Amino acid sequence: MNRRRFLAVLGGGAATAVVGVPLVVGVRGASSTGALLPSRCPLPVPFTRPLTVPAVLRPTRTDATTDYYTVTQRPGTAAFLDGVDTRIWGYEGTFPGPTIRSRSGRRAVVTHHNQLPVPVSVHLHGGHTPASEDGFPTDLLFPAGFAGDMSMAGVMTHGTRDYAYTVRQRAATLWYHDHRMDFTGPSVWRGLAGFHLVTDDEEQRLPLPSGERDLPLMIVDRSFDAGGQLRYPSIDGTLLHTPGVTEPYGAGVLGDVILVNGTPWPVAPVAAARYRLRILNASNARRYRLALDPGGVLLQIGTDGGLLPAPRPHEAIELAPAQRFDVVVDFSRYRTGQQVTLVNEFGEGRAGQVMRFHVTGPAPDGSSVPSTLSVDTALSTGDSVATRTFHFRHGTVGGAAGWTVNGEPFAPDRDVARPRLGTTETWRLMSDFHHPIHVHLAHFQVLSRGIGAPGDYDHGWKDTIDLRPAEEATILVRFEDYPGRYLLHCHNLEHEDMAMMAAFTVA
Repeated sequence: MNRRRFLAVLGGGAATAVVGVPLVVGVRGASSTGALLPSRCPLPVPFTRPLTVPAVLRPTRTDATTDYYTVTQRPGTAAFLDGVDTRIWGYEGTFPGPTIRSRSGRRAVVTHHNQLPVPVSVHLHGGHTPASEDGFPTDLLFPAGFAGDMSMAGVMTHGTRDYAYTVRQRAATLWYHDHRMDFTGPSVWRGLAGFHLVTDDEEQRLPLPSGERDLPLMIVDRSFDAGGQLRYPSIDGTLLHTPGVTEPYGAGVLGDVILVNGTPWPVAPVAAARYRLRILNASNARRYRLALDPGGVLLQIGTDGGLLPAPRPHEAIELAPAQRFDVVVDFSRYRTGQQVTLVNEFGEGRAGQVMRFHVTGPAPDGSSVPSTLSVDTALSTGDSVATRTFHFRHGTVGGAAGWTVNGEPFAPDRDVARPRLGTTETWRLMSDFHHPIHVHLAHFQVLSRGIGAPGDYDHGWKDTIDLRPAEEATILVRFEDYPGRYLLHCHNLEHEDMAMMAAFTVA
């Protein structure tokens, strides 16, 4: 379905969009924009199943400049619930997909095979990537032999395509996920997400926790039907024709089961030593405020765009969808046998718990966290050549309720901005409700919130900023290396699917 037809469907009332905007309330007030979709089966018992770490994908071949990978997108099953095989869509048929590890400056070419019943588009989230490889939502990889509607495609391939990543960027925790126009939310909900970790010389010189003490943690919320299958309120369960979700979930879909790396409320044995936790909020709409119980320090060393200049201690960290926080936890402060729970202070009931660590006892630990982590140049307001304002608001889309940028729904062929390659711009972002705003291609630095300084979680290079209700933030964005068309959008995936996205062209 093309965008014009989608708007006509919304205007005709076939897609029940947003009627009011529900807010889920946590201990610190309205913590997420969305509505809870309750499971219809008994929920798993927390802290009874071990944490698993996604497998690392090995290159199929390498040469002097490039590592080559192959990923098949296909249906699979996952054992989220005891005694039930839950159907998923997965990279390599797993939830999450396998982790890809790259080195800065060394190309990575990932060949994707589409064996799903729908078209797909792969976005390397946080990747500094040429426009042709960025996963624009109408650049679609169709299944081989697909005979359905292909009018929504801008660029079309069938069966197989290569994504070539230059990896010209700092060490960082990236992730990859589906980005098809109008259907990103249900596709990611079904499992199309995985880690892509980048390292570089600067990071490898640091004595940070590594190996088994470097844990990527993908946190999502999901809901299940009476038969233990994933529950999601799509209007069209085939994800082929009519986009959108049923009332009231256009504000965001919130599940009641918390999964970490695909396991509900897992438990991880840890030595009394430092661990590096690469925390990714891959939920569709849920925000988290993560803390340790009993209390402890979450020592932040990195964010979306890589290492901070210096570590920052937190009692808790707040993550909007798509954000990453790289923290070190020193479990030597706890006694042997102690249970340490990672809690979500924005959650109600079982959504207030995430996972548990079981401290097994003393162990050698040669790691440390230096006072200086990274030497990196901050952007300057004096370098800014333009100021632009973007309003993210609940509005009218094709005659029905939806989500807009500057009062307009997404149109793939309409630009909201045309920044010049090699320049820095000042962008003012203004919200009505919770909107995690993601900028493709360019990492940015937060200049201010309202009339104040950046928030506690705004430091370092970002690709996603957590805008809270009725808030304004100002960011500095530099556009380097690659011309072409990219995206600015809300990463509440229901908002994104219901048109809160805009294209910009770097020229």
